[in-house]
Amino acid sequence: MNTSIASILEYKGSHVFSVPSVASVAGAVREMNRYRTGAILVIDGGRLMGIFTARDVLKRVIAEERNPEATPVHEVMTTDVCVGTRETTIEETMDIFELRHCRHLPVVDGDRVIGVVSIGDISRWCAMAQRAESESMRAFISTGLAT
Repeated sequence: MNTSIASILEYKGSHVFSVPSVASVAGAVREMNRYRTGAILVIDGGRLMGIFTARDVLKRVIAEERNPEATPVHEVMTTDVCVGTRETTIEETMDIFELRHCRHLPVVDGDRVIGVVSIGDISRWCAMAQRAESESMRAFISTGLAT
């Protein structure tokens, strides 16, 4: 799949859900629930500081018995964030998800976050592409057999 993830962002939109690093874990989780997402970016002054995921909640908050209301997200977020660009291909994104064991990839243009692509977005895109290819093959076969 040499299609770039810019195509996915055009299709799904490029809205970015984020919280500041001083937000409480409870506040970040409320935002994640509000937007029905498993991760939220942590952005300060327009700069990507990290990503906070459901996995972070389980491993770094619940397992460590931290108070979600009193714990700032910057203490428990993932800071080693892998990012993509508009030119990153879907295949490269799938490789990142597999190798890094992550489900969300922030997309940047320089230092500015311009979107997020999730493993669900990639799955939907691949399913749509497969359906389109199947329909094209069916049309080709039925047209070829009809003549």
